[in-house]
Amino acid sequence: MSTTSKSERLLNLLIMLLVQRRYVAKDRIREILYPDSTVDAFEKMFERDKEELRSLGVPIEVGQMDAYFDDEPGYRVRPDLLALPDISLTADEVAVVGLATKVWQHAKLARATTEAVRKLTALGADLDVSALDIVEPRLNADEPSFDVFLEATQERQAVTFDYRRPGQTEPTTRHLQPWGVTRYSGRWYVVGFDTDRDAERVFRLSRVEGRPRKVGAPGAYEVPADVDLGEVARRLAPAVSTERVVLLVRQGAGLSLRRDAEELETGVTGPDGAADWDRLAVQRAANGVVDEVLAFGPDVVVEGPPRVRQRVVDRLAAALAEVTS
Repeated sequence: MSTTSKSERLLNLLIMLLVQRRYVAKDRIREILYPDSTVDAFEKMFERDKEELRSLGVPIEVGQMDAYFDDEPGYRVRPDLLALPDISLTADEVAVVGLATKVWQHAKLARATTEAVRKLTALGADLDVSALDIVEPRLNADEPSFDVFLEATQERQAVTFDYRRPGQTEPTTRHLQPWGVTRYSGRWYVVGFDTDRDAERVFRLSRVEGRPRKVGAPGAYEVPADVDLGEVARRLAPAVSTERVVLLVRQGAGLSLRRDAEELETGVTGPDGAADWDRLAVQRAANGVVDEVLAFGPDVVVEGPPRVRQRVVDRLAAALAEVTS
């Protein structure tokens, strides 16, 4: 079975267990998600898929379908136990929506999620789609090269690409064994082993020119077990100057911003006159914070500094003009 189909299967299994209102029986899981598999094949795939999700920190619970009868156990994922992890994609995480939670609006994953929910609804499943809100579907991954690096990371396949560093007149061709994709200071980076330099490196996706190319066979290398993508990005990415940005964030939104908040004031009156907002102070790169704020839509408003607020206003005005022209 291809890696892509495995990714979709894991995604669908996680969504099914997450949005169901009660334990799901194994035969029901097979009927919906593994309809073309034999009994033996289903048992093997289901066990592997459960263990893979659990290894990524997904809390799959096992319980009785009926409290009064000792029948076959069912399965579920409690939304309150599925915490949002850091904004980074490790090699093993890219296959699953919990991982994809970090890049939910990315086209392929958004389509897969919509399709999974549609199938479950069509089959009469009793769903609570609000459970998907825990994944904070706000962070965009709109770099053109994102797809290739994401897939190559999952498949353990080398990538060749053209990369232009600041000040270069022409791009250079680079060869990388990608370990994962991570967001740092408002920008996306791929982290991996540069086979030309024989060392770990990070590359900013916005500086990749043209379409990266996967080369060689899948499974050609192993990702270091103890690699911390965020730490590598912080250590190797060019220094980024940051500034203190004050934001109004609607309660229940902006989880990634809340984790980084240096100051927090709750119960603040927001621009809509309601007192269900919080005021946060975060350190952010001046350029990256505009994209981050816009990704949260109306749930995040910049209070200061004025130049950051004006950049957000200008971007919104430009977008409105493009829509109405």
